[in-house]
Amino acid sequence: MNNIRVKICGLSTPDHVAAAVDAGAAYVGFVFFPKSPRNVSIELAAELAAEVPVGVAKVALVVNADNALLDEITAKVPVDMLQLHGKETPARVAEVKERYGLPVMKAVGIADAEDLAQIDAYMPVADQLLIDAKPPKNADLPGGNGLSFDWTLLAGRKYWTKPWMLAGGLTPDNVGEAARRTGAQQVDVSSGVESAPGQKDSDMIAAFIEAAQGG
Repeated sequence: MNNIRVKICGLSTPDHVAAAVDAGAAYVGFVFFPKSPRNVSIELAAELAAEVPVGVAKVALVVNADNALLDEITAKVPVDMLQLHGKETPARVAEVKERYGLPVMKAVGIADAEDLAQIDAYMPVADQLLIDAKPPKNADLPGGNGLSFDWTLLAGRKYWTKPWMLAGGLTPDNVGEAARRTGAQQVDVSSGVESAPGQKDSDMIAAFIEAAQGG
């Protein structure tokens, strides 16, 4: 088995959090975005996060969140990382990182080679980058759409100075190939381990992590 680290995002039940942890997830993600079928209340997220053992990173995913929301999340939920999945500027990323003292992961949507320039802009200020498929125009969700992008765009990107995570349309069937083709050492999944939008499947979670790690 290889050392690929897996993030299971959009968790909303104790059973599925346990399934992710038991299968070997390195990160679990909670979504705070009302338009998402994976949205959880701050109260529920606090309960779920309390069950996550030390060593598994708890990530709060937000979309263009203001300080009021981030204040409440960080005060009530014991998260280890903030994931900014909207149109936050590099300056906003730096501001969030300084204000909350937590590592910040910035999502960057990729559709073609021109989009890669964004990565260089965020690299100096983010602790990690999540390289995701660019959402369709007028899409309600900035991620979790089950779409992938041309993985060859990332091949040979050895010069990046921060850890990065591959996302976008990954499933138990394609994650192994995706990791090989991009060189990703970290992968993220949400809709790819669901039986319906927002409904995680414990068997699919286990299968995804096993496939990602070459088991």
